Parts: sequence; C-alpha cells; structure tokens
Amino acid sequence: MTSNKPVALVVGASRGIGRQIAIDLAKNGYKVVVAAKTTSNAYATVPFPPDPNSSQSTINTVEREIKESGGEAFALPVDVRDVKQVENLVHEAVRLAGRLDVLVYNSGAIWWSSVANTPTKRFQLMQRVNPEGLYASVQAALPYFEKNGWKGRIIVVSPPIYSRFFRGKTAYAMGKVGMSVLTKGLAMDFIRQGAKNMAITSIWPAVSIESAATEVTTNEDPSRKADLRKPTIFSDAILGILNSPTDIVNGQLVLDEDFLRDHCGVSDFSKYAVVPGSRPRRIMPKELPVLEVAEQDDEGMRVDSTKLRKAKL
Repeated sequence: MTSNKPVALVVGASRGIGRQIAIDLAKNGYKVVVAAKTTSNAYATVPFPPDPNSSQSTINTVEREIKESGGEAFALPVDVRDVKQVENLVHEAVRLAGRLDVLVYNSGAIWWSSVANTPTKRFQLMQRVNPEGLYASVQAALPYFEKNGWKGRIIVVSPPIYSRFFRGKTAYAMGKVGMSVLTKGLAMDFIRQGAKNMAITSIWPAVSIESAATEVTTNEDPSRKADLRKPTIFSDAILGILNSPTDIVNGQLVLDEDFLRDHCGVSDFSKYAVVPGSRPRRIMPKELPVLEVAEQDDEGMRVDSTKLRKAKL
C-alpha cells in the first residue's frame, strides 16, 4: 500500500551535504529518492554506516541508513551529464514513490583555479554537471509538478550572485551563478503563470561545511576543522525553506545561517560547529547586492520564441 508521505528526490545524495539532506528529509516525514552516479552493495559495506564523506558512502548506503531508521527510501543511479538518464530518473522516482513534491539538486563538479589553469575539458565537465544537469532535472520534473496542480518545491544548491564569488574560480562560478539565474528566472515564470503553490529557492553555506571537499584541506591541516560546520545546518535550513510560504522563498538566493536566523528563529549556532566551542569563520559577505531593478512601462516587446516558432509553421 502506497503511503501518503510527500516525496523528495535528492540528486547528488551519496555523501556529505546531499546525504544529510536525504536523511533529515526522511526523519521529517518525507519518502526520499536518493540519486547519484556511484553505487555499491550497501549490505557488504563494513563498517556500517560508513564515513559520510568517504567513497564508501553511496546512494545505496544512504538508502539503507534511512530504511534502518524507519524511513522510506529508494536509491536510483544517474549520470546527470546524460539528459536521457535524468529524464528516466525522474520518471522512475515517480513510479516507485508515487508522486513528486520536492526536487533538490545537489550534484556538483568542482575545480577552483584561474582561467589559465582551468582546461576547457574541465570547464565543460562543470557546465554539464552543474547548470546543465540542473536544467535537465527541472525540465524532467516540471510536467509532474504540473500534474500536481503546480504544487511543489525546487531547492538548488547555488550561491548568491556577487563579485567576490568569481575571484580565483571563474570557470566554476560561471556554472554555479548560472544555476542561480535559473532560480531567479523560473521563479518569475511561476509568478506569471499564477503557480502560487510552486517555489524554487537557491541555498548556499555562510560558513564552510564539513564534506569530502573540505576533508582534503583538513587532512593537511587538522586545525582548519575549527572553521567548519556540520551539514545539519544546511539540511535544517532546507527544511525551514520547505515549511515557509512560497511567497517568502520563491526566487530567493539564501544563505543557510541567515535563513535560519531570519525565518526560523535560530540565534545560537554553536551546535553546528564541528569542533565544540569553536566559532567558525564566515566566508560569505554580511550584506549581498539586490539584483532587482524598478520595472518600467517601456521595456520593449517581450518575445516568446515558442510562439514565434508556431507562427512560422
């Protein structure tokens, strides 16, 4: 018998932040579909559960963790660089879980270096995994949200748009900022079509979070752990977003700490510190630019290429 739990599809759920998001969604009453590229035999994994930031942690071990904690989960492999695989993922997620209420896109490829030191192949990989994988996932999910009467949520792991983010990692920033542009643009689409129960929100950490990426630096210098927070701050903020009215979160590019403080009443963040008693350094600006401008009556004719194409046929 199919349960009436809301269903969340978390793309990029094998390790670190993605794993934590999936586990905490399950703890809070969601049926969770966990998706990523790497799979394993979860019942042959020793020790269990594995280090959440190691290669031993896969969608299969996350699925097992959720099930053994009394939750409902399905593990589905996907290579987000392949549009057909992404389409099949969303279709299969709905078939197995019965519906789709939340899409979380956490997949990401990272290469932080100058333009001169970022080969074109590396740049292309990041674009395929980051903005293109997100776009394919959204495209595949929108018809299911429409069947729900345009009711659902999309969460994107991408940053606010500001100048300092581009520094020293331009190729990476081009894709991640593009993801945030999708959040802003799709939010406007929802408003224009009257989809009052749909919202898309981008979220980014205000302080570095313990993950496979940060483990590289902390292994070299263990003292850097004092500047890290646990991934639970990120999943708590996402739960806060999902529980907020759509008009509060639609099209917003939020920071985890700031959202929890401003909308969830959190003032003490000490429980999230990896090193008890430490005060992790904030890596994001305290104030971010406002992107909106005053609307004008003479902005020109709005063009819709879909309508133009139909007119030519």
